[in-house]
Amino acid sequence: MNQQHQQLTVISSNHVFISADKPNEAATLVLNGDHISQVLPRTAFAQFATQPGALDVGDQFVCPGFHDAHQHVFHAALFPSKLATEYVGTSEKDCVNHLLQFAATRPGNGWVVSHGWRETAWTPSNIPTCASLDEAFQNRPVALYSGDAHTLWINTCGMREVGITDTTKPPAGGSFERDERGHLTGVLREAAAMVYIARILSSFSMDELTEIYSSYFALLNSMGITSVCDMALSLVAGADGINPQVYEALQAEGKLSVRAHVYPTLTDDLFNLEKLQERLTGPKLRAPGFKQFFDGVSSQHTAWCSEPYTNARFVGDVGRPTVPAARMRELVLKAAKAGHSVRIHTIGDRAVSEALSIFEEAHMRFGVPSQGVNTMEHIEDIVPSDLTRFAAAGVVASVQPPHVTIELAQPARDLGEQRASRMWPFAQMVDAGATLALGTDAPVVPANSGDVLYTACTRKTPVDHQPAGGWYPKHALNRIQALSSYTQGSAAATGRAHELGTLEPGMFADFAVWDTNLLTCTDEQLQSAHPILTVCAGEKVFECATSNRAQ
Repeated sequence: MNQQHQQLTVISSNHVFISADKPNEAATLVLNGDHISQVLPRTAFAQFATQPGALDVGDQFVCPGFHDAHQHVFHAALFPSKLATEYVGTSEKDCVNHLLQFAATRPGNGWVVSHGWRETAWTPSNIPTCASLDEAFQNRPVALYSGDAHTLWINTCGMREVGITDTTKPPAGGSFERDERGHLTGVLREAAAMVYIARILSSFSMDELTEIYSSYFALLNSMGITSVCDMALSLVAGADGINPQVYEALQAEGKLSVRAHVYPTLTDDLFNLEKLQERLTGPKLRAPGFKQFFDGVSSQHTAWCSEPYTNARFVGDVGRPTVPAARMRELVLKAAKAGHSVRIHTIGDRAVSEALSIFEEAHMRFGVPSQGVNTMEHIEDIVPSDLTRFAAAGVVASVQPPHVTIELAQPARDLGEQRASRMWPFAQMVDAGATLALGTDAPVVPANSGDVLYTACTRKTPVDHQPAGGWYPKHALNRIQALSSYTQGSAAATGRAHELGTLEPGMFADFAVWDTNLLTCTDEQLQSAHPILTVCAGEKVFECATSNRAQ
């Protein structure tokens, strides 16, 4: 146990979100170590009032700790740190100038790394090339990872550093862009981007990694987040970026302040997961299953669709599977036969339908996985007839509400208004019986819990609150649905809904005390709400320094 963290024994409030069925209870929670042993009436607190570790928080709102069901933790922890920079930029030149300024803070000849650029946010909007980077960085390797984490922009020195030449073949599922003469432009897409960014980032030391992970988890705790799922970032084994050794080091030092669930890349080598499951058996660190990628992103026309893109770049432009459907079926069924769960990146409607078919077969032939739950990630476009298939196949729908508002014009521009109108249908998924798990895909969007709730319930951008009525508001979740999906739903995606995600007797004591009632506050107050206290495994992992709300 980390001795810096104080153990709680009892907490009592007039407003406790025990579960979706009991969303606003006046209750007293009695803790036994890292578990909740009893849920008693509010009046029962009197018998514990003088006990060490007992808190009465009055009217403050208590709910289960939030569980971000989809992050790439290494990258999410890295880019807010001093080791790298995060920047969208207004143009290609602006991004290069920003990188020059950041490079001055990291003297020497090592890599300079950035994340966040999106050419659709630039004026003019253009695909960048290494030429602009080479002019500024002739003898130092630099790499800029795109905001959607599917494209890497790298200079010539950087390509030399990682061994890329004009004759190098990209990894399966990835591509190198070339100019009209066939030379590399410095833009790497999909699996190529993911493989090479992994090589670049391997230059950081273990001490640097444990420091940024620990700081990042403290940031999550300050947002009421007590659990994360760390998802493989690449379909290529060895480039998934989940770094289980960093978690193990933090756990050994008593510094792991969240429950972490790691998902390595699914390959034919099932031992990749099985050896992790032998090591990661404790209540705070697990490896519940595998991760794979079926397609890319619609903004780059790499999401796999059933109909051509509206602004097709060529005849028959429907995107593509990153892994052929027959191969994905082979991989998933092999894992299912061994009892392993799989989580698949599916954005285009064709990828969604094909993945559901594979999971239906796996469910019929092999039943429920021994750990974890088969889950589909993102699910941006889906034909209405597929909505009812999740519950029947035992598949969780893992979605990221802030993705809805990254660029409001993009779905209609690439897919047309008719398809845009059916995208991210959160409410309809719930109505069809699907279990939703909420997350962020950080660092694609910040791991901000207020933004997750706000966008899920309003379908508006978290920065300027547009459009006024919400983007297709018929798909918005209500407060109870959102809170339940962000807690119990995300726990279900890890196969741990029996011990995480609610505040019932026998569950782990993971919860946050908020200065705002998240059920009854205004939409805008969802973003301005702050935890007073965050508790993981019965221990205080965050406490607001300026507030003393205990009575």
